[in-house]
Amino acid sequence: MSKTVETQRARARSRERAGTPGRAFAYPEPDRVRSESSLGALWEHSRLQCGRLLLRWARDPATMIQALIYPALTLVMFRIVLGDSITAATGYSSIFGTVPMIVLVGAMFGSVVSAVGLRTERDSGLLSRFHTLPVHRSSGLVGRLMAEMVRVFVTSLVIFGAGMALGFRFTQGIGPTLLSLVVPLIFGLGFAMMVTALATLPGRTPLVETVSILCTLLMFFNSGFVPVMAYPSWLHPVVANQPMSCAIDTMRSLAMGGPIAEPFLKTVLWSAGMVAIFVLPAVVGYRRSAEQN
Repeated sequence: MSKTVETQRARARSRERAGTPGRAFAYPEPDRVRSESSLGALWEHSRLQCGRLLLRWARDPATMIQALIYPALTLVMFRIVLGDSITAATGYSSIFGTVPMIVLVGAMFGSVVSAVGLRTERDSGLLSRFHTLPVHRSSGLVGRLMAEMVRVFVTSLVIFGAGMALGFRFTQGIGPTLLSLVVPLIFGLGFAMMVTALATLPGRTPLVETVSILCTLLMFFNSGFVPVMAYPSWLHPVVANQPMSCAIDTMRSLAMGGPIAEPFLKTVLWSAGMVAIFVLPAVVGYRRSAEQN
């Protein structure tokens, strides 16, 4: 009898040392409790969603090809086919326009692939399952935009690195170099908001795929492909002021010198305009997609 009592006391002491008396398994007590709608919860849950998407994209061959391999190969192709001709016509190396253009192309096509993935998550019911969890309701959309910014930043580093191997150089110092990495983020935020809003529209209308066709057209009608003066005169205002040209002119000036304020301001205005137009449709569409199943 005394042996049984001693055994029970030993087990009780073990449970007390574990920190939870009377339980076979001890779990740490939560050190803080956040409301689902708090800013702290929004940050934590968005960060988890961002990490989930980055891990998924890293394992998806289609995303890696569109975001990294396709832009890098396109850069090499443009350099081989058109590089010398554009250099002879303009008097400066074409690489200073081609590299910024391909950085933006990588940002756009990566966002298109991401939007197709968002539609797949909607159709499979994954967004609905996330919606039933005790998480901040905006964390899915915010986390997706955070992941887009990380993807655009990594793509920019890869393309700038490939461009430097082909002759591209930052000649204006560390400040303009760092700002050159910010410009694609500004451009990419507005574009990602637009394709996210389109991807959450109901039905099976191929709006996202249509955007990819428009992106291809824009790639051939901007100041990074050939100088604006090479286009017909009636196209000059369109080509010079379309969002890609504004961002390209900004990055080219930051790399080799030239006017920065005007093209940078136009880039910010284009991105801010796209965010202002598409943020509400994106929020409403994302919530509708999460609640539909």
